[in-house]
Amino acid sequence: MELIQRNPQLAAYLAADDVVDHQHPLVRETAARLASGATDAYSYAKAAYEFVRDEIPHSQDAGDLQVTWRASDVLAERTGICCAKSHALAALLRAESIPAALCYQRLADDDGSNPFVHGLVAVRLPGGDAWARIDARGNKPGVDAQFSLDEERLAWKARPEFSEVDYPVLYDVPHPAVMKALKAAPDRPSLWPIYPTEL
Repeated sequence: MELIQRNPQLAAYLAADDVVDHQHPLVRETAARLASGATDAYSYAKAAYEFVRDEIPHSQDAGDLQVTWRASDVLAERTGICCAKSHALAALLRAESIPAALCYQRLADDDGSNPFVHGLVAVRLPGGDAWARIDARGNKPGVDAQFSLDEERLAWKARPEFSEVDYPVLYDVPHPAVMKALKAAPDRPSLWPIYPTEL
């Protein structure tokens, strides 16, 4: 699949905003701590990925009812759904001048029911010319996502027979349909009925 930049300007994928708020002190502090053990952009990106994947539980897995969406809040509360965790990872990458995009899949339950939008991050290391999708959702039995720039190691592969989709667009800002639901939901049980089933 060919990944498509929604914004042709690479600088857009380094920007800070209200969601990917990498100028926030907690994001900066976390990035600096992770960077202190890294030797180059690759090792930093891998460390940031593994931190978000492993140290910030997916709220559904953990039974946490909070809905977070701002990167700094995801780091502070140590919880979030896939899209929120993607915002945190994008912020940590951008904080160290690594272009990061938000991208999505349409997935469903094992029988194809209950479709939902799943959030990913695409990373482009400085000096490189290719984007690579990574999935910091969080591993669990049956899910083994890894940091891999050569061969995708996402939590799930899209199954066309169940109308699952890999969306090719790389967004510099979160998709508005996702943000509308995250901002409107007072808690996670309230989120799922209004959460987008497709983009």
